[in-house]
Amino acid sequence: MKKLKLGVIGMSPGNGHPYSWSAIFNGYDLKYMQDCPFQVIPEYLSRQKFPQDSIKNATVTHIWTQDKEASTHIANACKIENVVTNYKDLIGKVDAILLARDDYQTHYKISKQFIQAGMPIYIDKPLAIKKSIAQKIYALQKYAGQVFTCSAIGFAKEFELNKNDLYDLGEIKYIEAMISKDWERYGIHIIEPTLKLLLTNNILSLKNKIKQTNVSKNQNQRIVTFVWDNNLITSFCTLGELKIPIHVNIFGTNKNQKLTFQDTFYAFKKALQSFVNTIQKKEPAPNKIFTLKIIDMIEKGCANE
Repeated sequence: MKKLKLGVIGMSPGNGHPYSWSAIFNGYDLKYMQDCPFQVIPEYLSRQKFPQDSIKNATVTHIWTQDKEASTHIANACKIENVVTNYKDLIGKVDAILLARDDYQTHYKISKQFIQAGMPIYIDKPLAIKKSIAQKIYALQKYAGQVFTCSAIGFAKEFELNKNDLYDLGEIKYIEAMISKDWERYGIHIIEPTLKLLLTNNILSLKNKIKQTNVSKNQNQRIVTFVWDNNLITSFCTLGELKIPIHVNIFGTNKNQKLTFQDTFYAFKKALQSFVNTIQKKEPAPNKIFTLKIIDMIEKGCANE
């Protein structure tokens, strides 16, 4: 099977994914990467071994960002051969698109031409913060699974429970998850892994409904609590500028267990490898109903805005 050629699109404020995602495929040039404006990226990349730890069956060959200078720096840092001046120029030059921007307001406009051209596309989280917009994007699809979108943290190994963990916890009654930054862009990073954990362990199903939502806000902090129809309570907290590790605290009838996210490279690589695998028909694309459930929860947390 041929090696896929990928085109990456960036940037958005505070988001260094064009650097990190491209490096996971291509490796990186230390001379340029040390000047990456997101220092956490060269820090965790330095703990890996390249090319051994790279994704082998695809490479990023083209890049576009709004800023030619930024595009050139990312290309130099991540060994990307081609910088284009218009993102539409990627059509016909690559096999698939990495839309590495989390400014969800632009997702429909940018992704539209690629989806209509039949190209597979990975759209950074969140796809949208309104279910109607997400459905509008999905409606463009030429085939099921063409649009791939997720929080990479949904692939984190830290947010998995084994049978012994479940037995020790007893019946799960309450879950509290926390992350820094804002609800609209970062709430998905705690909703998706929590929902995946609950579905994987048959604590919830996609048929379960939310019977009550409570939203508490203070400046740029927000707590959104959902009461489910099986009486499980899940509370998601985005804490603005407070620096905290991403974690999920699970409370059962016997004990509680705190799960803390640690390995960014692992989660990003698993998500990106999954995208490539869906293109090559090695695994199914993320469940659209699952994605829409998450976006519905984000939208409920934005109520009255």
